[in-house]
Amino acid sequence: MRGGRPQISVKRVYDKPARTDGARILVDRLWPRGLKKEQAQLDAWLRDVAPSNELRKWFHEQPEQWIGFRKRYLKELAEPEAAEALQELYTFAAQRRHMSLLFASKNVERNNATVLKDLLEGMRKPPTGTGPVKASARERKIRRMPRR
Repeated sequence: MRGGRPQISVKRVYDKPARTDGARILVDRLWPRGLKKEQAQLDAWLRDVAPSNELRKWFHEQPEQWIGFRKRYLKELAEPEAAEALQELYTFAAQRRHMSLLFASKNVERNNATVLKDLLEGMRKPPTGTGPVKASARERKIRRMPRR
């Protein structure tokens, strides 16, 4: 990235894309219901950085358990498959001035994208083996979704 930290937004994937979104990255495991790929206008879809299906279902049933969800999600992000995807996200952030983390949840304040935003902005310590230092040390090709 050129000139400092990236500006990171979180946004529902159903909201209309805007010029100010920057790179648009979907961070959900499942494709959003009723949304066509061309409507989403994604630059990347990082499924493996999303919470596991079990954790996602647990939090959906118990939305008051936000702190527990965050702790469990951060623990999942340290697992090899998720850590690799999180590393891709750090690399993406290192290459961009602005990016939007997209999610499908109706809860715009308490969702996995807000946890990822905190990690990218350095508000939370990244899980072991991930982080911006590793991202800048290793250039990786990122799965990019073609724009239509």
